[in-house]
Amino acid sequence: MSPYLPIALMLIISALIGVITITVGFIVRPDKPEKVKLSVYECGMPEFSDARKRYSVKFYIIAMLFVIFDVETVFLFPWAVAFDMVGIFGLIEMIIFIIILVFGYFYAWRKGALEWA
Repeated sequence: MSPYLPIALMLIISALIGVITITVGFIVRPDKPEKVKLSVYECGMPEFSDARKRYSVKFYIIAMLFVIFDVETVFLFPWAVAFDMVGIFGLIEMIIFIIILVFGYFYAWRKGALEWA
């Protein structure tokens, strides 16, 4: 049982911290519900239409392109850290990778995927 004692102790401490912070917050915070506080809002703006309206597909395309290019550029960091170990082969491989990224970006740009209107 002794190998599991630190794990059990950590679970108990983390549960206690959670319970204590929620309890202190419940005791300390003011509870004065008002009509304005209970109203539905989004980003500080009052609602003016149904929340289930359709959005343009371009918003999703922009989001997917951002995620794709953002995730792919994350691969540059390990390469930069291990640059001295990968040598010239790694440099050529990364140049090819960046060229593919740039071609993909220009392809999306020419297809109009980056236009908002």
